[in-house]
Amino acid sequence: MATIERIETVEFAYPLPDVGTPPGGFDIVYDPGSTMERRLFAVRVSCSDGLVGEYVGGNSPGAAQINTFADYLVGRDPTRREHHWGEVKRALRKYDRMGIGPIDIALWDYAGKKYGAPIHELLGTYRERFPAYASTYQGDRSGGLDSPAAYADFAETCLDRGYPGFKLHGWDGDWRDPDLLEQAVRAVGERVGDRMELMVDPACDLDTFAEAVQVGRACDEYGYRWYEDPYRDGGISQHGHRKLRQTLSTPLLQTEHVRGLEPHTNFAASEATDLLRADPEYDGGITGAMKIVAAAEGLGLDVEFHAPGPAQRHCIAATRNTPFYELALVHPDAPNTTPPVYEGDYSDDLDAIDADGMVTVPGGPGLGVDYDWAYIEDNAVGRRTYE
Repeated sequence: MATIERIETVEFAYPLPDVGTPPGGFDIVYDPGSTMERRLFAVRVSCSDGLVGEYVGGNSPGAAQINTFADYLVGRDPTRREHHWGEVKRALRKYDRMGIGPIDIALWDYAGKKYGAPIHELLGTYRERFPAYASTYQGDRSGGLDSPAAYADFAETCLDRGYPGFKLHGWDGDWRDPDLLEQAVRAVGERVGDRMELMVDPACDLDTFAEAVQVGRACDEYGYRWYEDPYRDGGISQHGHRKLRQTLSTPLLQTEHVRGLEPHTNFAASEATDLLRADPEYDGGITGAMKIVAAAEGLGLDVEFHAPGPAQRHCIAATRNTPFYELALVHPDAPNTTPPVYEGDYSDDLDAIDADGMVTVPGGPGLGVDYDWAYIEDNAVGRRTYE
């Protein structure tokens, strides 16, 4: 039996040119001439059989949680993912449990390497290609996505590239304006609504329930596929979203901001959402995300995976009840926000889709991607090792 000998987390920084934040806001926007430094974590789980499970992603709060349970995993069998998942879930019961995700994904990567199979085969493959939708940056005031017409223009560009779906976001911070977002919903609907699946995600920026209804009624008029996280409850009020569902005809997509299996299931059971969100990084790894998939299927619902990445692709490849891959964040002038850490041809850039608007799941063992560890190490700003 192999055992875990060492767990290492490496924090690294990378630049995003022409990217900043809006005044009074937090989201990422196009800002020509500015450069944002973004930080992520790379995880390596080294085992006694010489194999290493790897994953790049995660944030500082999640990495801090890894510090509370990594020593527990050292010396244990890396294949006992379900057992470790349950133990660590309990250990992190006072927190949001986002530290589980990166480690669980790395353990799945290890398992794929151990058995010489991609993760989706271990899960049970349903398909190896699936359609992607273009998911945009927040709106700006810098000549990029700075108006309803600009969003409509970019939607048409994405349609011409082959995307079957398009999701717009609104304006953040001091630029927040429900009237402007309503106009953008209508402009995109007018331009491409009869040719693309459309979605809108205000990212909890709308101040009031009434503003959420205002934008939602524009979605109703143009047949939007879903309406996501509209207002300032933070995406967590089951009562508020049940009332919103009763008011609108556009399906709601909630649960990006609640963590784990039980809150997702409760949201659906209380009729506070029509679709469930899952994210292997946010929701307890691939183990946790696939539990949400099964819960959604049992309730007869679809699940939508949040954000792009190799872990998401493997989950989607093994999931029947999910129609799309979110290719985010895209913009006509700014780069995708994913880190430049992949060797080979893996990409989540705007041009990652094929002629049919599809992406493929990596086919190598484990996650099936090779990380550029030289880049990660050259840009490292901190590390922790547990052994």
